[in-house]
Amino acid sequence: MNSVRQIRLRLLSLLGRAFLTVLLLLMILFPLITAYVLTNYAAAASLRFPLLGYLEGYYQGHGSWEGIEAGFQFYDTFPPEYTLLLDGEERILLDGGLASAATVGSTYEAKAGDIRFQLEQNGQPTGTLIINPLPLAWRGRMAVGILFPVAGISFALGLLVVVIAFLLVRRFVNPLAEVIFAARAVADGRLETRIPSEGPQDLRSLSESFNEMAASLERNDRERRDMLADIAHELRTPLSVIRGRLEGIVDGIYPENGPQVSLALEQTYVLERLVDDLRLLTLAETRQLQFDISRVDIGHVLERVVELFSAEAQEKNISLSIARKEGNLSTSIDPQRFEQVLGNLVGNALRYVPEGGRVWLTAEEVTDGVRLTINDNGAGLPDADLPFIFDRFWRKDKSRSRISGGTGLGLAISRQLVEAQGGVIAARNLPEGGLQMMIQLNKKPASVS
Repeated sequence: MNSVRQIRLRLLSLLGRAFLTVLLLLMILFPLITAYVLTNYAAAASLRFPLLGYLEGYYQGHGSWEGIEAGFQFYDTFPPEYTLLLDGEERILLDGGLASAATVGSTYEAKAGDIRFQLEQNGQPTGTLIINPLPLAWRGRMAVGILFPVAGISFALGLLVVVIAFLLVRRFVNPLAEVIFAARAVADGRLETRIPSEGPQDLRSLSESFNEMAASLERNDRERRDMLADIAHELRTPLSVIRGRLEGIVDGIYPENGPQVSLALEQTYVLERLVDDLRLLTLAETRQLQFDISRVDIGHVLERVVELFSAEAQEKNISLSIARKEGNLSTSIDPQRFEQVLGNLVGNALRYVPEGGRVWLTAEEVTDGVRLTINDNGAGLPDADLPFIFDRFWRKDKSRSRISGGTGLGLAISRQLVEAQGGVIAARNLPEGGLQMMIQLNKKPASVS
């Protein structure tokens, strides 16, 4: 895999070649085009104002071309030997600026490369100025004299462009090279890779977004590995119990219809419940769980849950009650799924509240929704544990057995079921001691699958 230095050098080389190519094309094409224009048009165009204006003015002032030979002495920036002046009938008046040339008076025969300028008086043609093609030596001297400073300026400007481009390239290329290198590192499995935020705002945003993506991938990968390890750990205990009991029966240590068979059967129930919880959690997290949404009075759901857990609460000598119901508690939810959520939360509270403790529920109408709380007067949780209470397989007491501690998926399932229906669930310690679970539901129907 290429290092970030190699990537940076490759990008710099690529952009450098592009700039040099543009610069060379500029230095080659600009002088050529300028030379072509100068040698074919610019020289003739430069005559128009000093000479043509004089000739038209001369004819207007004299009414004829008589004595025009002296007028060519006015033009001394262009070799007059390459010019001819014709009258209105295409007869030669001046050849090379002279009226004494042998060709004067004859009809002029046009040549390839001639440049013609029509002379007029009141819209009527009075003559023609002909410029014959200039010799290469004269064209070369003219081109060099004009193009040399142009080429020098072009080179200086090109060099300035290269310097500025190099500075800009470094500012953009370095962050881009870091992103490319980091992307390849993440693709190779090094999810801990991060890149510094530098360069223009857009590149800084790109770097920050990449870091967030890498952190999310790293977190998901860690959670996946932790979940697999937790599942393996959760399955090991009941499977070991079942295996031990069945091997004892096969070896004749335990009777085939004794309590050991019942214990093995109980462990299969534990496995079944764990598998069902894992399936439910997976469906909820992937938003593939189906919900039967209807209008439900939350107060009635609370009463049903309290009734279901009243026997367990009495057995543990725990007070379970509805402390408050206020306002319109009607909302759109899946009643069966929500009863499952409340059952998980109430059962969790009863599991950790000591004998003689208290669990109470409240429900009240709030702006655009309904808020419920499940409270207990147990020991609560350390503040450091609160952010993890809804994670898979999290338990307050790691040493609890599966029978007393549950599968460790109840709170994770509760959060997914609540959030999938557009609600919010949170946990906090009560000031007077104990733990509070809060659920807030919207009164408007949630968009769920």
